[in-house]
Amino acid sequence: MNSPSSAAEPAWPDDAVEVGRITGAWGVKGWFKVQPFASDPQALFSSKRWFLKAADDLRPARPGSAALPLLLKIAEAKEHGDGVVARAHEVDDRNASEALRGARIFIARSSFPTAGPDEFYWVDLIGLSVVNREEQSLGTVVGLLDTGAHSVMRVMPDGGKSEANERLIPFVAQYVDDVDLPARRIRVDWGLDY
Repeated sequence: MNSPSSAAEPAWPDDAVEVGRITGAWGVKGWFKVQPFASDPQALFSSKRWFLKAADDLRPARPGSAALPLLLKIAEAKEHGDGVVARAHEVDDRNASEALRGARIFIARSSFPTAGPDEFYWVDLIGLSVVNREEQSLGTVVGLLDTGAHSVMRVMPDGGKSEANERLIPFVAQYVDDVDLPARRIRVDWGLDY
């Protein structure tokens, strides 16, 4: 039987998305630095529950090292330079924040801010099938590239295993006719021979 002071282990979200990494301590009061994976780190600010995994969760912890907490309850997070600094209720000094160095940060996808019209999170596009206007399959989105000017979809033909077969399709209105998330399909103006 659980005592009133014992807390149940938090459940790992089914829709967890890796959004950044803790790079070290910031100051002496338990703040830590975060390198976000997105140029706009709004997902980090929208959630007060950050789930953690070790940088290499296959490697056993060093003897004598503190266990990495599964969950941080964020008290405050803000932009700082090209990254983010944050403070968690469970981390109260520099030593505790330094112990988090290298931890991978995951947030439930359901906690992300709502995307605007015709805006999409990359995580939602990966895995969608891509067809052209003639309903010919071009493959599946396996990733995206940020070129600065716009994003580019990396589309791997179905059954294709070589990057030599990969198609790079700009994710711009000139080529993308429709993104149907419920149907898991993107329609593009792109030929099989491009």
